[in-house]
Amino acid sequence: MTITVVAAIIRRTCKILITRRFHDVHLPGYWEFPGGKVEANESLEGALEREIREELGLTIRVDDEYFRVEHTYPSRSVRLHFFNCSVLDGEAKPLQVADMRWVEAGELHQFQFPPADEELIKRLQSGVL
Repeated sequence: MTITVVAAIIRRTCKILITRRFHDVHLPGYWEFPGGKVEANESLEGALEREIREELGLTIRVDDEYFRVEHTYPSRSVRLHFFNCSVLDGEAKPLQVADMRWVEAGELHQFQFPPADEELIKRLQSGVL
């Protein structure tokens, strides 16, 4: 079974918002791009808007899909959709994430991300639009 997941690439000036996973979930303590699982009868965009509101208290606009990848972990397979997003309202707060940071693309390698995010991070660091 493949789990469909959406994640936001939210930029502010030259920085990108990343969040840290809680320690009681799959890939505990890893950093990631904020988002989550798509629920039944939910669009990718609707799921991402909901997840960002719940996790960070932000109202966003989901723009274009930046990158898509499928990855198989020992316990599950995921199909990840990464979208460029714009903040419409609010200031990011770690409501349902362990931590959050605004970092430059060149700093992403300093954080432990899930293996499924590797290609995305390479693209962001190389400036691929």
